[in-house]
Amino acid sequence: MKNLNSLTLAAVAAASFAWAGCSSSKTPTTSDTASTTTTATTTTTAAPVVKGVGLDPANIDTSVDPCDNFFQYASGTWLKNNPIPAAESRWSSWNGLINQNEAVMRQILQDAAANTSAPKGSNLQKVGDFYASAMDSAAIDAAGLKPLQPELNRIAAIKDLKGLQASLARQQMLRTRSVFGAGVAQDRKISTQYAVYLSQGGLTLPDRDYYLKEDGRSKTIRTAYMTYLTNMFKLLGDNEATAAKNANTVMRLETRLAKASKDRVAMRDPYANYNKMTVAEANKQFPNMNVPGLLQQLGVGSAKEVIVGQPEFLKEASTALKSEPLADWKTYLRWHVVSSVADALPKSFNDESFRFTQVLTGAKEQQPRWKRMLRATDGALGEAFGQLYVDKAFTPETKEKAMEMVNNIREAMSEHIKQLDWMSAATKTEAQKKLDAFVVKIGYPDKWKDYSALDISRDSYVQNVLNARQWDYKYNVSKFGKPIDRGEWGMTPPTVNAYYNSSLNEIVFPAGIMQPPFFDPKADDAVNYGGMGAVIGHEITHGFDDRGRQSDAEGNLRDWWTKEDAEKFTQRADMVGAQYSAFSPLDSVFVNGKLTMGENLADFGGLNIAFTALQKQLKKKYPNGDVPKYDGFTPEQRFFLSWAQIWRTNARPEYLRQQVLTDSHSPAQYRTNGPLMNMPQFYEAFGCKEDAKMVRAQNQRARIW
Repeated sequence: MKNLNSLTLAAVAAASFAWAGCSSSKTPTTSDTASTTTTATTTTTAAPVVKGVGLDPANIDTSVDPCDNFFQYASGTWLKNNPIPAAESRWSSWNGLINQNEAVMRQILQDAAANTSAPKGSNLQKVGDFYASAMDSAAIDAAGLKPLQPELNRIAAIKDLKGLQASLARQQMLRTRSVFGAGVAQDRKISTQYAVYLSQGGLTLPDRDYYLKEDGRSKTIRTAYMTYLTNMFKLLGDNEATAAKNANTVMRLETRLAKASKDRVAMRDPYANYNKMTVAEANKQFPNMNVPGLLQQLGVGSAKEVIVGQPEFLKEASTALKSEPLADWKTYLRWHVVSSVADALPKSFNDESFRFTQVLTGAKEQQPRWKRMLRATDGALGEAFGQLYVDKAFTPETKEKAMEMVNNIREAMSEHIKQLDWMSAATKTEAQKKLDAFVVKIGYPDKWKDYSALDISRDSYVQNVLNARQWDYKYNVSKFGKPIDRGEWGMTPPTVNAYYNSSLNEIVFPAGIMQPPFFDPKADDAVNYGGMGAVIGHEITHGFDDRGRQSDAEGNLRDWWTKEDAEKFTQRADMVGAQYSAFSPLDSVFVNGKLTMGENLADFGGLNIAFTALQKQLKKKYPNGDVPKYDGFTPEQRFFLSWAQIWRTNARPEYLRQQVLTDSHSPAQYRTNGPLMNMPQFYEAFGCKEDAKMVRAQNQRARIW
């Protein structure tokens, strides 16, 4: 869901709880092989069956016992009837919502692009011109490399190390992240001020391991990458031999950087990736980067200190900048500039980029241009576009309902904290303090970004992309030395996602996610709490997961746990990690329980507190216990079916292999089943017996919050 944590459900992560509750004392009588759903829907006949909203029972595969494989039971028929489209690497309920959302967004963009009389400098003009230039493939093909030539000329003109250093600063402004990353963010230990960060970067492949692993899949990807590199250099005008030589140069330099890079699990340790030092010390440790000159060129020359994420990487990068031939670095920079804007270059460049993407993701066809350019517009002008979007697609009533759910779920989390039997009173007090300090943002920013300094026209799409990147970089570094902007958003309003930001101690839900299947104002509470409620619970729990728990109520990286409580938490979290590391989506491919720890804990905690909030809501709405059974299911069953509905997904093997290696989120079937296998509430709802596949032994059940 970055330290910004996004849901997908991405986020900085959450904490779950190891529970050892009794699990099947109230199960209805049924045979081991009978459909538990049939039993659950027929044993209680007092309430009439009412047609529900928000869940389609036709998606259920009744040939599967929910206590054997709930993912397959809840979505099996949908999975059979929804094969992956050729242009996709996976297909899920998210895609359905994203498609609906993008249909609205496309109409907004088409209307904006058709309006050639919008006031110059207005958001409408900029959004319309950006999208129009992006969609004008004929003009892009006719322009060729001409719009990018000034950047290529800058690289060609590098004469020495000093020139290389200046070019690397330029690359930061162009957002190519060549060699390393530099930017401004809240100081993790002093959340009331901004700091300059330097971090590892410089790779094209999705992860360091793609350069280093010797398995067949990694070798196939490296071979495809070499083909991609060679063909792109040929498109830049190099002959066959020179293109091949240049491809080898890029691969060699990136492999050197990959060897020095921390892996994704190591990157999750907030303390190990926080190394504050003076600018003078940084310049001493990384002498060939010219840190003072870099900061000056980037507009943060007044900084006296920098926070270095990965010092060993930057030491190696600094050494390489001087020891590797200057001509090789120029080849590397040329590649990074061109590959970063491949979608904005003529069709031949874009085709090469997609051919390589096919190897990574398994997609059979490229996404239609309008979709790719819509996403580019959202990325470049997110809040200008977002204003047009919320005017058309988001209501105050939706925001009000969402805030009510947030308050109910936060109240449930508070109850869970108070009831923990493994946590001391001192740590509970700090946890409650942090929960009370949570800031909630829903829909869109109260104050929009000002794009007045950004120049956008219909003349050149490449130029628009570069202008937007430079504007974004200047916006970022302009924060340095100013008070913290607590109204800032890390996602655009149309985004179908959510996140937790530990430094601001906030949970954020863009307008885009406040729609079915996550939230439906016409659906019953069970569906909404199993969908949006679990999302809200997920993000709240991120504040208390293995990373989030290391920040306090003010957003500072600070240990507020007693030693004993921290050990108990780790013990419970490790149980979750071991469970997920045993999941295997493909033969010999396993989930990395350490990489996915935060998201798994957020799912565990989010579901538990959302379930508690639902029970409170039902008691409030139906004090006599006369709860209707929509579609023949109890509210508890509909809650879990709603959760499963969110994660129903068909995925290509290539996608799954990449996800397991690079994504902090577990594959969809394990996001569905993983938490439920530890929840007595689920066992009871579907009448699962102790020996069912979806029921873990009592001494193996995990729960934290």
